[in-house]
Amino acid sequence: MGKCLGRPEGTSADVGGEMSAPGLYQAAAGPSVPSAPPTYEETVAVNNYFPTPPAPVPGPTTGLVAGPDGKGMNPPAYYTQPVPVPNTNPITVQTVYVQQPVSFFDRPVQMCCPSCNKMIVTQLSYNAGALTWLSCGSLCLLGCIAGCCFIPFCVDALQDVDHYCPNCKALLGTYKRL
Repeated sequence: MGKCLGRPEGTSADVGGEMSAPGLYQAAAGPSVPSAPPTYEETVAVNNYFPTPPAPVPGPTTGLVAGPDGKGMNPPAYYTQPVPVPNTNPITVQTVYVQQPVSFFDRPVQMCCPSCNKMIVTQLSYNAGALTWLSCGSLCLLGCIAGCCFIPFCVDALQDVDHYCPNCKALLGTYKRL
């Protein structure tokens, strides 16, 4: 016929007193047909990213469900996995490269150029330094006056070495022989 007053919302009664459209839980005590178990989708909450606990049925219920023998049973427990909370403050990571002090010698050095910030192998340039002039003077004192005293200016092993960046041509360091 129609809805009965005093029954929980979502249930209706037929003329014979049986439930025709049971709700999630039955609150009536006495010999009645138990409600159907929840569907698979309701049990595992498929396609439900934020599961909510089942809403309580309005009315004078105590949380017990009437079993097939009319006695009260506890409602089935629903266990859900905790939903991970998205991080609202992303962590910004800044990578800092600390360059070790570079020792310049008479060989090319692989390093990061502080001027253009690129990994390079230095270019070498040889210049006359203190060792070159001392060698020239000592050869002159030994009697090499006919131009042989200028040989140290042609030997790279007696000259100072300047290291340049091949990319930006910046002077990176100097190796002094003396």
